[in-house]
Amino acid sequence: MTAPALPAKPKRKRPIGWIVAAAVVVVAIIVAIVVVAVRNGGDDTAGSASSAAPKTVSIGVSDKSLPYWKTYVDLAKKDLNVTVQLKNFSDYSLPNPALKDEQVDLNQFQHIQYLANYNVTSDDDLQPIGATAVYPLPLYSTKVSDVKDFAEGAKIAIPNDAINEARALLVLQSAELLELKDGGNAFSTVADITSHKVDVQPLDASQTANALQQGSVEGSIVNVNFATSAGLDTKDAIFQDDPKSASAAPYVNVFAARNADKDNPTYLALAKLFQDDAVQEVFAKDYPDAVPSDESPAALQQELSAVEKDAKAATK
Repeated sequence: MTAPALPAKPKRKRPIGWIVAAAVVVVAIIVAIVVVAVRNGGDDTAGSASSAAPKTVSIGVSDKSLPYWKTYVDLAKKDLNVTVQLKNFSDYSLPNPALKDEQVDLNQFQHIQYLANYNVTSDDDLQPIGATAVYPLPLYSTKVSDVKDFAEGAKIAIPNDAINEARALLVLQSAELLELKDGGNAFSTVADITSHKVDVQPLDASQTANALQQGSVEGSIVNVNFATSAGLDTKDAIFQDDPKSASAAPYVNVFAARNADKDNPTYLALAKLFQDDAVQEVFAKDYPDAVPSDESPAALQQELSAVEKDAKAATK
C-alpha cells in the first residue's frame, strides 16, 4: 500500500504590473551602462581633457633644454593629469615624419609655411592645433638707420632657401623697397619682383650676416639664429615684419597633430596650455624677440589650407 501523495502546492501568481516594472528597471540599467560605455570609449572628442587623456603624450621639439619646457611639462601634469614626454630633434627634417609614423603624438618646432611645404611635398595632411609665437625676420644695415635712406640700387642680401626667400621678399615689400607680383605670397621668388628700389642679393642664409659685416652689401636680412651667432642684436634691426600683419600669418609657429587627431581634446588642451601665464613668462625670457600668438585652431587650419594652395601653385 502506497503512502498517500500530498497535493502539489499551488503556484503563486505574480502581479503583471510588478513584472512590467522590473523589466523597465532592467532596460533602464542596460541603457545607462551602454551610454556610459560609449561616452568613455573610443570617442575621444567627448568628456573633459583630463578624463579622456592618455596618461602620456609625446611631443617632438627642437629646444628641449630651454627652461620654458620644464614649466610646461610640470603644468601639464598638475592641471591636466598628463605626463608629457619631450623628444628632441636637431634636424628639422625629422619631426614631421616622426609624427606621421606615430613616433610622437604632437610636435612643436615649425611655422605654418614650413608645415604647408612639408604636406605638399610629402603628400601628408598634418594639421596645426595651437599657436605659439611669431619670430620677426629683421633687416640690418651698417650704412643707414632708416629704410628710406637706402640709395637707389643699394645691395640687400636675403636668404636664398625656399622657406626664407619668400618671407625676406615680403619684408622688403613691407619696407617699400620692392614690389611683388600680385602682392606676393609665402612662395614668392626673386622672379616675382615687378619693381624695386634696391638690388636683391640671394645668399645662403648662413652668409647673410657675413656679407653685411664685410661690407659687400648695404643691408641684409638675417635669420635670428644666424644674427645671434654673428653678434647682431635684434634691437639694432632697422626693420622687421609685423607679426600681426596678414603677410606674417604663414609664419606663426604651431603645435601640429595628425589629421585624425586634430580634434582630440587632450591634444587641444596641451596646445592651449602654452598660453598659460606661467609658461609665457618663462618663454619670454627664453625667446625675448618672439611675439606670442593665440590664433585658434580653426584659423590656423584655414591659413594652412591657403598656404598649401600657394605651395601647389608654386610647383607648377
